[in-house]
Formats: sequence, C-alpha cells, structure tokens
Amino acid sequence: MTTILFTSGLLIDGSGAPGVRSDLLVEDGFIKEIGPDLDTPAEVVIDIKGSVIAPGFIDVHTHSDLTLLSNPLAQSKIRQGVTTEVIGNCGFSVAPIPIGIDKEALKAAVAYLELDPSIKWDWNSFGDYLDTLDKKKISLNTAALVGHIPLHTAVVGFGKDEATPEQIIEMKELLRQSMREGAFGISTGLMYSPLSYASRAELIGFGEVVAEFDGIFAWHMRDYGNDLMEAIAEVIDVAKTSGARTQISHLVAVGERNWGKVTQVMAEIDKANGAGCEISIDVYPYTAGNCPLSQFLPPWAQEGGETAMCARMEDGVARQQILTEWNDPLLSWDQVTVSSVPNGRESLVGKSISTIAAEMNLDGDNAVMDLLGQMGNTISIIAGGRSEDDVAAVFNHGFALVGSDGQALDPHGPTGSGSPHPRSYGCFPRLLNQYVGRNGLTIERAIHISTGAVAKKMHIKDRGLLKTGMRADLVVFDPLLVKDMATFEKPHQYPVGISHVMVNGVLTIKDSEHTGARSGAVLKLKSN
Repeated sequence: MTTILFTSGLLIDGSGAPGVRSDLLVEDGFIKEIGPDLDTPAEVVIDIKGSVIAPGFIDVHTHSDLTLLSNPLAQSKIRQGVTTEVIGNCGFSVAPIPIGIDKEALKAAVAYLELDPSIKWDWNSFGDYLDTLDKKKISLNTAALVGHIPLHTAVVGFGKDEATPEQIIEMKELLRQSMREGAFGISTGLMYSPLSYASRAELIGFGEVVAEFDGIFAWHMRDYGNDLMEAIAEVIDVAKTSGARTQISHLVAVGERNWGKVTQVMAEIDKANGAGCEISIDVYPYTAGNCPLSQFLPPWAQEGGETAMCARMEDGVARQQILTEWNDPLLSWDQVTVSSVPNGRESLVGKSISTIAAEMNLDGDNAVMDLLGQMGNTISIIAGGRSEDDVAAVFNHGFALVGSDGQALDPHGPTGSGSPHPRSYGCFPRLLNQYVGRNGLTIERAIHISTGAVAKKMHIKDRGLLKTGMRADLVVFDPLLVKDMATFEKPHQYPVGISHVMVNGVLTIKDSEHTGARSGAVLKLKSN
C-alpha cells in the first residue's frame, strides 16, 4: 500500500451534500484524513485542481457474473468510475448448481450472461462461485445476488407447473444457504420462462428468507408495457406480505402508449413506502434496453427450456398462436437491433430485425421465430420504445438508484464481440454529462444515487461515502469534460474525462489508463 494525497479537488462525498474544496489522504486502503490544505506527508501527491473527487460508483444492477471471470481487469466498468458491481440480476445467475442439476440446460437458460465459452463452470454452491471470483483477483469489488432461475430449475424444473409447498421449502433452503455463504439477496425475472410460472407463494417465500437476513429482493417485473401497473401491484403485495427490502430493476414504460405510467408507478411506491415498505428503483440513462430476443415470446412459448422453445419455432400451430398474440405490438421490428449472436452468425449484428427479415424474404414476426429456432437464447437484441421524460423522472425520485444493466467488457478480448448496449461502457459518464442539470438534477444528487444511496440500500457498510475510516474507493473526473463516447453504432469505446480510479486504496486507473491493478474484493452481506 502507498500513502496517496489528492489535493485541491472538489470533494463530493456521496451523501448528497454540496461539494467542498478539500484534500484527501489515503493510507493502507482507507481514507485517513479529509480537509483543506492538509500538511500530512505522503509518498504520492496528486494535484486534482479543477476536478471532482467522489466515491467510486456502485453499479446496483449488472450482469457481469461470467464476464468478470473472462475480463478480470473489468475494463469497460472501471474506466467509467465503477468500483463495485452488483451481479446476479434479473433472475440470471450461475450459482448455486446443486449436485444432479442439468448444468447444460441451466447454461442455456442464462446464455445471456455467457460471452466467453471458455469459462469453466467448476462450482456448485454459491460460496464456491464467490471463491472462484475471489481467486480470479478482479479490478473492482463485487456483491452478488442469487438468481431465481437456478433455484427454480434445480427444484421445479423448466416446466409450467407451480411449485408445491414442499418444493418452495426446498428452494427457500437453497436461498438461505446461499445467503449464509455471502449472497446479498435474490433477484427474479418474471418475464423469463420458467419464472413466469412462479406463484405468489413462491415469491413470498423468497421474500421471507431475504427478510431473515435483511437482504435485497430485486425484481425484473412481469411486464413493463401494457400491464405495468399490475406488475408493480404484485411487487408491492410481496414486499408488504414478506417484509423484504425490495429493489425494482430498470423501471421504464415500453411503448409510446404507456409513456407516463412511470410517474404512476412511483406514486404507488411512495404510498407503499409510507405504509412501511422499503422499495427502491433503478434506471439507466438511455431510452433503449438490451435483452435476449426470446423475451418477446409469450411465456408458454418459452416453457420447458431452450430446446423445447426452439422446437416450437418449427411447429406451425405454435407459430400461428404466437402470431395471434403479437397482433398489437408495443414496438416495430425496425426498433429492434441484433446485438449478440453465436459464432458464425456475426453478419446479423447491428442490423434491425426489419432489415434481417427483408434479407430472409420474410415478415418480421416470422423472421424472429426462425432466428429463435436457430439460435435460442444466444441471440440478444437492443430495443427502443422508451421515453426520455420517464428516464429523467426516475432520476429525481426520492428512492432512485443508478444501475447500468450492463456487463464488464474488454474490447480486445472474448467479451469484446458483437455490438453491446453502450451502457456497459458509458452509463455513469452519460449520467453526469447528459442528465445533470435536467429537471433539477444536481451533480451532488447524481453522485449520491450512484454511491452513498446504493451502499445504504445494499448494506455495504464501509463504501459509498468519502469519510475518514471508509474504504478508499474513489473516482476523479473533470466535470466539464466527462462524457460517454460509446454509441449504439460503436459501443466499444471508453469514456473521457475520468483521470483516476482507486479500488481499496490502489490506483487502478491513473492518468486515464489502467494500471493493471486487481485489488477488488468479493463482498459478502454479513462480513463486508
């Protein structure tokens, strides 16, 4: 460890308080001293006059479960100031894998996470997986949620049957054991099969376990379109009944007919929180999302796992039923672009479904079913249809947090393929560059909902604020120059204006370049 003194910066401490001119001393991985004109000897002195020094960003919603094993330098995240990632979201995680589970079927179900096929899934328990992360020595910290998919498929399978009371008890014990081993909670993704068949009893059961540990229940809700209000009612019901502290993931309203519903959702959340719940929301600063193409299918068409889903795409009766259910779409296929495909199909990347359909001499609906029949869950897309006003409204809500919904990527490695959502490279710089100043969003609040507020929600005790005695996770940026450079057309581009990033007292980005440091820690709920 080196003693490092940052001088003359605008210190924004992550609490939401106004920034102040101050020096900051780091010693042995911790913030040792804060104050103006510190006269303390240091081995390294870094003049940051004209720059902001803030806590490192804590990305509350990510999918880097496997990409961090492929890309331990976490290039696309550390370069935008992220020092901690919360992985295991949307019901997708890679652990636990109980003995006897069909591992290949699980891998197919969460194929969205797997950009580097060389990663060996050589763990079983959740603790084993956390140990694998720890041994990899990653450049940033990680906090992990348990995904609903491995729990449900391990016990109930991939079918449409609701879990029995006995199976719910078994799943609860798997979750309980994972939380004993360090998980911060559970995430669900109720738009994905077989989670779309999860009953109220199953969800309440998970909430009860989360409440035992004072962890987090993160929700990718059943619907973000026409049935958004019904979806939020389900979340609130489970939160009230179970007592689980709750996080609603990537709150948006998809389809122009639904724009404005986000404000109604936030009013319902305020009422629930006033009645004793603790429900927060997160969002990213973009009006397009990223997901597997299979998310467009109705739940019954996904039922039974990837192999069964692909087979339905060859069944004329099933296809006709899908066409019937797609007769009033929220999006047009020219608003949907392919972002990731298996090897050998790279020519599709970056093209809209409408363009691909024309090349196949098909309409968009039938082209999508053909693509899903050929590639299953491995084909991912970027889809628009969201409102800028809705996004800006969420950032100003009292219970808002920032989550990229992206992954830690390396443009020069196996995870640098395809045309991913630019949020993986630019989420936090974009927030600072494009949204600060809009609707009254101050730089102090933007930093607060990216740092201190996230640490408080996740119960990460010693990070997220610039205070003496806290871990030295820091970011230094020029508020006039910070900017995301990643675009939907050219996403593999690092941001500008971020000069230094420190993780656990070690300079990981210095003068805007990665030092190669891998000082991140695997955080655990009960021991962080």
